[in-house]
Amino acid sequence: MSDREKKNLRQGFTTGTAAAAAVKAALVYLFTKQIPGSVNINLLNGQRLEIPVDSVSPYNGFVRAVVVKDAGDDPDITHRARIGAVVGLTDDPGTVQITGGKGVGMVTKPGLEVLPGEPAINPGPRKMIRESALQMLTRYYNHAGVSAEIFVENGEVLAERTLNRRLGIEGGLSILGTTGLVKPLSHEAYTATIRSAMSVARACGCDHVVLTTGRRSERFSQIFFTDLYNLHPEAFIQIGDFFGMSMESLAENKIPNATLAVFFGKALKIAQGFVHTHAAKADLTMDWLADVVSDETGNKTLAREVASANTARHAFGMLWPGYPDVLEKVGAAMIRSAEKFCPAPCRFRVVIYDFEGTIAFDSHRMKKSR
Repeated sequence: MSDREKKNLRQGFTTGTAAAAAVKAALVYLFTKQIPGSVNINLLNGQRLEIPVDSVSPYNGFVRAVVVKDAGDDPDITHRARIGAVVGLTDDPGTVQITGGKGVGMVTKPGLEVLPGEPAINPGPRKMIRESALQMLTRYYNHAGVSAEIFVENGEVLAERTLNRRLGIEGGLSILGTTGLVKPLSHEAYTATIRSAMSVARACGCDHVVLTTGRRSERFSQIFFTDLYNLHPEAFIQIGDFFGMSMESLAENKIPNATLAVFFGKALKIAQGFVHTHAAKADLTMDWLADVVSDETGNKTLAREVASANTARHAFGMLWPGYPDVLEKVGAAMIRSAEKFCPAPCRFRVVIYDFEGTIAFDSHRMKKSR
């Protein structure tokens, strides 16, 4: 995607911004009996954003407001989710009580920004909600406090399509946001999930994590490693394409052992030291692999065939099981890359799966020294 195309992508707003807007809309109605079509929210990055309001209505002595979350041109599970708040006044002036309602998850494990037993509403969104409520109290009525119960319609169902349960968030979605905006292709939510998963693994006492790049490699790894190392579910972390930042997070959390368990395409990217292992630069990847084949086998014809392979899977079929030394070379390079990007001591193991889930390479069985 070109820089021009990226600039034209539309930004969205986070679940935290949606929750803060719902609270503010409810208070506008509570104080003025007017139903606002939109409200302005102060974001965590200092900007202001006008957020459309879907509905506002009286609700059992309180006010219920709903905002439809808009993730812009980088839609995720929460895109178009209906996020709301049930809001009332209290007798405790200047205070804002924030609770989680239906569809908002509950934190059950240590290591997250919110303590176990609390609703999964992160500090950033809590700050936006609090500031929005206090702004309305200052404008209309200083002698009361605010109670705000945040909810997500259908949040329990949406949460089943996330990694929340793995992280220790049960029963619904998280209310998130570090700036208040969703930047297209920033991958902020995914990298935040990786960092949270590392923190949860550490807090749960995991001294060994298994890093995979997707659901298939994770599923194969859970079958192979769970009994071998007596690993807990928290030890399995999907890092997607974010190799470099995952190594940094590994170091930040001082986890002493890690296994990289991947398919051949990602293995090649990691071996070459790509910080981000997206499918780009395929030609460079095959050229690098062809050089490895030439050095390890001396077979120039095979090296040329590998260089012209359509995909990593195509090249893998040429090399496995006939040329295990090539996979060993790739695996050794992966370990060097991991050590390079992880700025703290960590013992790495590398596993490369064939495309049926059988282990084609395991660095614990590596013959040659690096």
